[in-house]
Amino acid sequence: MKRIFLSMLAVSVLVFSSCSKDDTPTTGVTAPATYKFERAGSSTVSFSGQTTRILMAEELVSALKDPLKTTEALNGMFAHAEGVNDFPDADLNASSKNIHSKTAASKDYFSSNTTEANAIKAKFEAWITAQVDEVFPNWDVDAEVGVAGKIQEAGGGSTRYVNGKGLELNQAFAKSLIGGLMTDQILNNYLSVSVLDEASNVSDNDNDVLITDKNYTTMEHKWDEAYGYLYGAEVDATIPVLGADSFLNKYVNSVDSDDDFAGIANDIYEAFKLGRAAIVAKDYEVRDAQANIIREAVSKVIAIRAVYYLQTGKESLSTDKAAAFHDLSEGFGFIQSLRFTRSASTNQPHLPVAEIEAFLGVLMDGNGFWSVSADALDQISTRIASVYGFTVAEAAN
Repeated sequence: MKRIFLSMLAVSVLVFSSCSKDDTPTTGVTAPATYKFERAGSSTVSFSGQTTRILMAEELVSALKDPLKTTEALNGMFAHAEGVNDFPDADLNASSKNIHSKTAASKDYFSSNTTEANAIKAKFEAWITAQVDEVFPNWDVDAEVGVAGKIQEAGGGSTRYVNGKGLELNQAFAKSLIGGLMTDQILNNYLSVSVLDEASNVSDNDNDVLITDKNYTTMEHKWDEAYGYLYGAEVDATIPVLGADSFLNKYVNSVDSDDDFAGIANDIYEAFKLGRAAIVAKDYEVRDAQANIIREAVSKVIAIRAVYYLQTGKESLSTDKAAAFHDLSEGFGFIQSLRFTRSASTNQPHLPVAEIEAFLGVLMDGNGFWSVSADALDQISTRIASVYGFTVAEAAN
């Protein structure tokens, strides 16, 4: 359900992990009613690059369901080069931006960890290759154990296209991108102290030194770029409605629509506003407190959806394999996205990377979704829920 956030109340702090109301410093900083910041009567907010990448991602995920696409064409959309006609949209083709360069590319997690960053990028490329080489040739073949192809949901429902293990590669790609691009760039890059305070950013912000030919300081811009990865596809990003894209924006809305987690979207929005207002006020303690609220809340959204899809898939495994495989494929992608979550207390993912990879291995072991057990899905769900601070029952409804 779409919600417009118009609250002028101070940000409510999400009670999760190390963040609590007691952690929020007393402050005289006041957030504006909407995400609108100006200098000399002109906006200081800019995140066009983030909007461009969201639009590119939408096009790529859609193209992954087109059996006429080639590996070259899909890789071109993933690692677009300026001026190449990779997209139907001329503006996207003219852009120097691409998805590949910002996937698993945060300063805090991957600047000194290029081996893993390259391995994660290679995963996305491998999913593209497998979609073209395994799934597309079997577009009209009925899927079965070990055989890629189509499988229709019960009652004449949607047709899903899976690999030999029952995995919808396009869903794995899309949901993993929520972590690898949007979440990683927000939590571990643009909201990072190492990025916000880099070089002369603090002194420049303190003295209102603007980027050449721009109306904002570097620190203001970095915060806005984080905002753009969540709200950049909104019609009016100053007052986000949610459901504006197929990525993090959509699933913040989905989680907020669950009564067990109602208010989490507003917590994120209010923290973004107050943190940006704190930058204007030169109050970096308040800024960093809001960044931590966003980190915990966004991380929780990823974990909730991982458990939701595992549990939803489990319920239909014996009665509707197509529906189950679809949900489990989404769950697979959200589990991959756990790699990019961030605990405010440790500044690391809430779960060890090796454990996240082990979850994925369990899902794909043997015949994959064709043979995965309900018990295995419950064990993974319970572990995720316990670490991220909610119950399986809360996430599953």
